[in-house]
Amino acid sequence: MAHAQNDAQLLERIRNDEPGAFENFVDRFGDRIYSYGMRMCGVREDAQDVFQETMIQAYRKLRQLEHPGALKSWLYRVASNACLMKRRKGKFEPARELSLEELMPKGGTGPAIEIPDPSSLPDEELSRSELRGILRDVIDELPQSYRVVLVMRDLEHLSTRDVAQALELSETAVKMRLHRGRLMARKGIEERLLDKRSGGAQ
Repeated sequence: MAHAQNDAQLLERIRNDEPGAFENFVDRFGDRIYSYGMRMCGVREDAQDVFQETMIQAYRKLRQLEHPGALKSWLYRVASNACLMKRRKGKFEPARELSLEELMPKGGTGPAIEIPDPSSLPDEELSRSELRGILRDVIDELPQSYRVVLVMRDLEHLSTRDVAQALELSETAVKMRLHRGRLMARKGIEERLLDKRSGGAQ
């Protein structure tokens, strides 16, 4: 089974042009790349284009990849570049960046947990579908530099090191962007929940 192999074994099979090796690669990573494209682009057609572009680049260049351990970060780098080309420049960018003080919750503490995957949000004040919609909207409105780090780290569950390699940043820069992105997302979620409560109270 493809999923039982490690990246080094799979990469070696691809380099040797073994029958079915690339199909195994697509089986292992295809769904994740498509899901990442949906989270970053928000449009099914764009996500499909990102998936196709990423798989084409993988087919062309995987044999040249020297370090199997960098396979996942390389793949997400290709997908991120494809997403960046798809998104309309500045479409969701805020008029100005909020300061960290403005982003802090009222209690004065930063987010203690990661932004949850939309599929695992609890049914509390709103329905699951409404919560997923709020989270999608909030993440989509983040500036690109913060959104991509938050999606990779909190939703795709890549390690800080893998994110840093994928985006060609230092791990410190990834941590700083992740912290700020989480604060921005938390503030956006809080504002929307308050709006929902206010609307329901009328």
